Amino acid sequence: MATAKRSVIAAAVTVVCAVTVLALPGTAFAAPDPASTSSGAPPAAASTTRAPVTNEELEAVRQKLERLYRAASAATDAYNAAEERAERQSAELVELAGKIVEGKKKLAELKNRTGAAAAAQYRTGGLPPEAHLMLSDDPQEFLDGTGRVRQGERATRHLLEQTTRTQQDLELYAADASAQLKQMEAGRKAKATAREKIERRIAEAEKLESRLEKKERERLAELERAAAQRAQNAWLDTGALDGAAGKASEQGEKAVKFATAQIGKPYEWGAEGPATFDCSGLTSQAWASAGSTIPRTSQEQWRQLPRVAVEDMHPGDLIIYFDDATHVGMYIGDGTMVHAPRPGRTVTTAGAGSLPILGVVRPDGA
Repeated sequence: MATAKRSVIAAAVTVVCAVTVLALPGTAFAAPDPASTSSGAPPAAASTTRAPVTNEELEAVRQKLERLYRAASAATDAYNAAEERAERQSAELVELAGKIVEGKKKLAELKNRTGAAAAAQYRTGGLPPEAHLMLSDDPQEFLDGTGRVRQGERATRHLLEQTTRTQQDLELYAADASAQLKQMEAGRKAKATAREKIERRIAEAEKLESRLEKKERERLAELERAAAQRAQNAWLDTGALDGAAGKASEQGEKAVKFATAQIGKPYEWGAEGPATFDCSGLTSQAWASAGSTIPRTSQEQWRQLPRVAVEDMHPGDLIIYFDDATHVGMYIGDGTMVHAPRPGRTVTTAGAGSLPILGVVRPDGA
């Protein structure tokens, strides 16, 4: 799966290669000056060196990369949501198909019984049962037969009602199946659109980073770490964790153990393990390992799971980041969380406040 995605991303890079990805103020690479030449002398070979990228320029690159990867993260959440809907709708379609098959069998059986009743009436000359009773010479037979006629009438009426209900059920199942198919088609298009956005943003980011030399990429990584540390310090300075000493529940401990065991594994959008993860793939699988099924995406985790105050966080709780809830990490204690950050990075620990916190949810509600 990862190889196929890398091939798609490589193709996307080719498509966007004409884009000037470093067209930020002060980040365009400088072209060498023409070499001075004496009269009649051939021009010197053009230099391939360029001016070093300054820290200010690298900071601009860092901020652009952050925007690109955040856009990719939002698209990943949309992709995962569409994938989850498709799985649910597929299961519902299978269930509907089973109901339709059973309904057709039942309808065929009812029609056979109705046909048998009609044949019996034909064999009696088409006279209703009441007429046969009225023509009977035996009064006791007449009285005994009256009850049987009433029972037969009720059975016939019940048979017709069953047939009508079964036909109505089949029509309803067919309409539901048609609606599900339309929704699946809409979901397929939503997935395709999200995939395109993900691959385009990642390709742009990879292209941007590829223009940097090794030492510049190292300086860029240091700028990322410094920005995260500044955010963490500012968050701690608010006193958000003062006095917080909550302990993990039994399930929370299991979830933390699973998540931290994945440290070092690569990020891959749409992945739920075991070799690669995206942010919500990591948290949902960690809680699944603890015996609790939670929503697949960070946005649905934020929407559906019980919320707790930041100062009441316990290890195992999920920290939802950014105003649009497009990133999630798992709190593991001491102001630290574990998460799958972004493409090109691995599952790692980081300061719980190193990203803008939207809120905290507790999957087990303990």
